[in-house]
Amino acid sequence: MGNIKKLATQTMWYGLSSIAARFINYLLTPYLTYAAQITTADFGKMGIIYSTIPVLNVLFTYGFETAYFRFSNKETHQNSIYSTTFWSLTISTLFFTYLLWQQQAFLGNVTGLSAFPQIIQYSLLIIASDTLSIVPFAKLRQQGRPVKFALLKISGILINVFFTWFFIGYCPQHAQSGWILLVYNPATNPIVYVLLANLIQSVVTLCLLSSEVALVKIQFDVQLWKQMLLYALPLVIVGLGGIVNETFDRLMLVKWLPGTEIFKQQQVGIYNACYKLSILITLFIQAFKMGAEPFFFKQATDTNAPKTYATVMKFFVITITFMFLVVSLYLPVWQYFIGPQYRIGLSVVPILLLANMFLGIYYNLSVWYKLGNKTIMGTYITLIGTVVTLVVNYLLIPHFGYVACAWATFLCYGTMMVFSFVWGQRAYRIPYAWKKLVAYMVIVVLLFFVQQLLDFIWNNLWFHLVSASFLLLAYGKFILLVEKKAFQKLPLVGKYV
Repeated sequence: MGNIKKLATQTMWYGLSSIAARFINYLLTPYLTYAAQITTADFGKMGIIYSTIPVLNVLFTYGFETAYFRFSNKETHQNSIYSTTFWSLTISTLFFTYLLWQQQAFLGNVTGLSAFPQIIQYSLLIIASDTLSIVPFAKLRQQGRPVKFALLKISGILINVFFTWFFIGYCPQHAQSGWILLVYNPATNPIVYVLLANLIQSVVTLCLLSSEVALVKIQFDVQLWKQMLLYALPLVIVGLGGIVNETFDRLMLVKWLPGTEIFKQQQVGIYNACYKLSILITLFIQAFKMGAEPFFFKQATDTNAPKTYATVMKFFVITITFMFLVVSLYLPVWQYFIGPQYRIGLSVVPILLLANMFLGIYYNLSVWYKLGNKTIMGTYITLIGTVVTLVVNYLLIPHFGYVACAWATFLCYGTMMVFSFVWGQRAYRIPYAWKKLVAYMVIVVLLFFVQQLLDFIWNNLWFHLVSASFLLLAYGKFILLVEKKAFQKLPLVGKYV
């Protein structure tokens, strides 16, 4: 349990930084969705551009972050892997940025934002800055320094929030001041300034990592680079497929939904805002990934590694099922997180929560092909998920709009989870208590429907909150009874169970 405690501690720090950073950042969601100068269509444009950026992020990093963790545990690579990885990404980033800068018209046509060249330019610069920060941040994770990691992440987000407020809130009200007009043009679409604030955050964060960048040597191990590239290239397909599955539904909605361009962008804006209400599970998954990826590689040589992985999975599922209930049962409260004009899409939130549960479980399951150097299997699984995403969206978006996107995400991640489990157990058997874990997921879904039934009987907010709290506490009591022995083994927790 000492290893589990270490992972939990690191996940806590990454979680605190991610939750604090994302929470501060997500405060921009109500701010922007309530802002008078940003229309629903404008918010849809943001959804489109922030669906495109992750695709280019995957291409710019080409799986080298995971490859860094995979090879950094070998003694023969200790002295060269950091510099080799950094220089590889730096050179390729400069090349890709120059190449895409020459293709701004093409990118504008693909995203439907050809009328906003500044958005394209700022997006490319954000991607470049974020890519250059990847290796220094990975070094902090690999060295087990989550505190500094957390401080840097939170600092960057605070900078983003400040400049977003400055450009969207302060400047329009003081546009008559001479010095304001030096940095602000009232005629410019406000989304441009949202991107500019993000760019400032990325550049400042990279500057704050200067001490890690200073550790880079004029050194490049060609043989190591070739090994990393062979390991990482299948992860590019995994990453691209993952981005298609996670964010491309916004672009599909624009392409395949009948109606005017404004109507399509409005629908994307509604879906994008409601998607953000799955924040709690998304944050935990992100925090877990940051701590778990280096942890899994370090545990690989331990004879008890399979049992450790199974234990990690159990506590992971317990945590995300609680998070599902916290969001889905209290949705009447969470809805105030977004503007009134976006709440028409709240029905997709429970579907997206379940989809993200499946995604988190899949990340846990993926340990088998990453440890076994079978990253090509991750490619196959992701491509299967991508096919599900494309087919379901293509067939259903014209009829059901963004609801089809939510179900496509659900079916995609569910399919990937099942395939990874079945194939993984054949290649690298891990003693998951899968029947119990499936039962936990089924129970929380049933509790959600119980709450829906109670709301149908008496639609009253205070009654809803009381009944939701009762159901949540009942599930907690149930878990403590079933998993009493497991919790007793946890430090600090066991003496209270």
